[in-house]
Amino acid sequence: MGKRKRGDANNPIDIVSSTPEDPGHLSKHRTCWLHTVAFLHARKMKVSKQKIRNFELTAPCFLGTFSCRRRSKRRVKCKNTSLIKGKNSSSVKCKDMITKRKKNKLDSGKFEHLLDNLWRSFSEDKKAGFTYLDSLWFDLYRKPSSKAKVLTWIKRKHIFSKKYVLVPIVCWRHWNLLILCNFGRSFESKTRTPCMLLLDSLEMSNPWRFEPDIRKFVMDIYKAEDRPETKELISRIPLLVPKVPQQRNGEECGNFVLYFINLFVEGAPENFNLEDYPYFMEKNWFTAEDLDCFCERLNSSEN
Repeated sequence: MGKRKRGDANNPIDIVSSTPEDPGHLSKHRTCWLHTVAFLHARKMKVSKQKIRNFELTAPCFLGTFSCRRRSKRRVKCKNTSLIKGKNSSSVKCKDMITKRKKNKLDSGKFEHLLDNLWRSFSEDKKAGFTYLDSLWFDLYRKPSSKAKVLTWIKRKHIFSKKYVLVPIVCWRHWNLLILCNFGRSFESKTRTPCMLLLDSLEMSNPWRFEPDIRKFVMDIYKAEDRPETKELISRIPLLVPKVPQQRNGEECGNFVLYFINLFVEGAPENFNLEDYPYFMEKNWFTAEDLDCFCERLNSSEN
């Protein structure tokens, strides 16, 4: 067999292994979209704008998550001083874009604060059939050291007395919304069938990858509550992933989850059943303008 060309479809480039010719700082972006694009560009491989957008959505940059050494205050002499002084227009635009994206990011603290404000805006009648879990609980449950604590916290929520349980999930810096419907109802009911909904604004990231952890999570919740349902029945609870509106960039997922919660609480049916699924949860559920207006209202409410 002859040698295969590096970088073709049958021989993907390994961007995990660093190479001597790569700039030193680039290794901090290992496997994120910036590293991928820079790697391909250095090898003079053509990359379309659509591919760059796909890289950005599926491989977000994690550099801001980790602590980094402060930049040296020592001045560096360079022939192209316009880049250092910020006179280069493309450099300035790039910095402005990065700053704007950082502002749009929602960390767990900001998310919980906005969710608390949103929850207080609902009427007591609307909230009666709902409860929600902390956005960090699902990720903490996945760690053996904190699993028991999380199950104890959930037990205090009395989720089996509620029609709907909202479970924001943040894993790998991406937000999803899991909704537990009719838990505590009979599995033989035709009007209130227990089921689970997983709403993901980034379908291309494959939301089904969460299914094994979600099913373990649900099984342990039933077990912690000493419920009479058998493991066989619990394992057959349907997990549904409706086609919902998709985010426009890699930073909107947290806002999408908040808007999912807002619209679902306002429009959830009295009795959720599989025959009428997906109800209002479709690709044209809302527009980008609707989302932007919601975010403006939510952010202005805390000022």
